[in-house]
Amino acid sequence: MPLIAPPLALYVHMPWCVKKCPYCDFNSHGLRGEPPYARYVDTLLADLDADLRDFGGALQDRPIISVFFGGGTPSLFTPELIGRFLDGARVRLPFADACEVTLETNPGTVEHGRFDGYLAAGVNRISFGVQSFDDAKLKRLGRIHSSAEAEAAVKSAQDAGIGNINLDLMYALPEQTLAGALDDVERAMALQPAHISHYQLTLEPNTVFAAHPPPLPDDDDAWAMQEACETRLAEAGYVQYEISAYAKPDRRCQHNLNYWRFGDYLGIGAGAHGKLTDASSGQIWRRWKVRHPNAYLEAASQPERLGAHTAVPTDELPFEYMLNALRLIHGVPLEDFSARTGLPLEQIAERLAASRRKGWLEDDPDHLRTTPLGQRFLNDVIGGFLA
Repeated sequence: MPLIAPPLALYVHMPWCVKKCPYCDFNSHGLRGEPPYARYVDTLLADLDADLRDFGGALQDRPIISVFFGGGTPSLFTPELIGRFLDGARVRLPFADACEVTLETNPGTVEHGRFDGYLAAGVNRISFGVQSFDDAKLKRLGRIHSSAEAEAAVKSAQDAGIGNINLDLMYALPEQTLAGALDDVERAMALQPAHISHYQLTLEPNTVFAAHPPPLPDDDDAWAMQEACETRLAEAGYVQYEISAYAKPDRRCQHNLNYWRFGDYLGIGAGAHGKLTDASSGQIWRRWKVRHPNAYLEAASQPERLGAHTAVPTDELPFEYMLNALRLIHGVPLEDFSARTGLPLEQIAERLAASRRKGWLEDDPDHLRTTPLGQRFLNDVIGGFLA
């Protein structure tokens, strides 16, 4: 089966944050003095230039459908610097007319009035890392903002004219009750965001919480929180389209949808990951950049900026594809598997049949979609496609 080049997005990693949270396993680095923000933006553009040279024809005539500034805390960068990067990226790559440009923000790092500047710079979607509206829980999570500051920041963004806003919420927090989880959802919905990401706190390796675990709700209590919050979000018109994502009509996150549909994305910045399909050679590539900001800055556009650059082995493609696509509540057309991997459906026919027999996948010859049971045991379903 010939590979078909999928949509292309751009991920930009901003590695600094005010303080590292005890649950966070992202490539983020607490502030120690003033980071070289302007130099970092210049290095991002040099990194992008190098990726464009490396990938050459595989990027030709492929517009960027979305840009995502993740971190760390991208809102530590001024609107002028965000604008400098976006202007430079547009010179180098075509942007789709309706390109979604998301900036992750911490409610404790955004100055009043700065949202006007981000909007003028080209940002049209803001994602707030709220996590909870319970001040005691925020303190336990190591967050630097209060619930009042979170509410004020969201309203400030709305006043600036940004209508596409996401709120990140966690549940199953230390000593959280079902009532507490529902209260967080109610307070989030009261702010009328377009999108809510609602995900369970987990203990990730190499974090403070992993070394010193807080008292978390058990699995049954966490599942009860998830079900109750899903129901309440649905009642308020937030449609679940992915395991942890809920949106108002026409407000699904296009950048994340591209990940879950096994689309392509350039990843620039310290520790950023990228995936690119070269349809002419029939190869899918993954690459990532060195993690530490200082090493990344020193490498600039040189080969040393690469942490790795590898071709995805053919026998790993089914797992890689399912790891993303099966997160979508409504699934994907089954024919997309072949278009995005270059593999015939016959290669996964037995594994599809096994999952259907277990009641994990819908018995639909044209569509790939998990059942409610499959959603609950998603890791087992995806594991069935390991090489």
